Amino acid sequence: MRLILQRVSSAEVRVDGEIVSRIGRGVLVLVGVEKQDGREQVAKAADKLAHLRLFEDADGRMNLDAAAVGGAFLIVSQFTLAGSLDKGRRPSFDGAAPGERAEPLVEELADQLRGLGCAVERGRFGAHMEVELVNDGPVTFVLDLPPRS
Repeated sequence: MRLILQRVSSAEVRVDGEIVSRIGRGVLVLVGVEKQDGREQVAKAADKLAHLRLFEDADGRMNLDAAAVGGAFLIVSQFTLAGSLDKGRRPSFDGAAPGERAEPLVEELADQLRGLGCAVERGRFGAHMEVELVNDGPVTFVLDLPPRS
């Protein structure tokens, strides 16, 4: 599982011109689910996200998690994160989990974050989405959670 985390002052998702979700301060999480991913990666991701200190304290240090600043998570499935650019000129998606396998894992990630007390909004799985964000910092991280070999 590959996640792109962007600290935002605001973010929203539109489908067919309609806003389907929106957050203010928080973290936009783009989620790429790979074929071998399962509940183990979801549990690790939820725990990591809920407690990750991406927000600045009074001294300007990244010492606060999203809950401490009243922040929310916007979870957006992004199939292309499981793609590869290693060969040729066209992306390969051989490693990406099919939609019927990926969708429940993305939903479970959102549910587990809520279970940990986090405010969570979601994109619309499988839809052509427009994601608009104001990256605060900019602060962007890549979190890879490979399955156990």
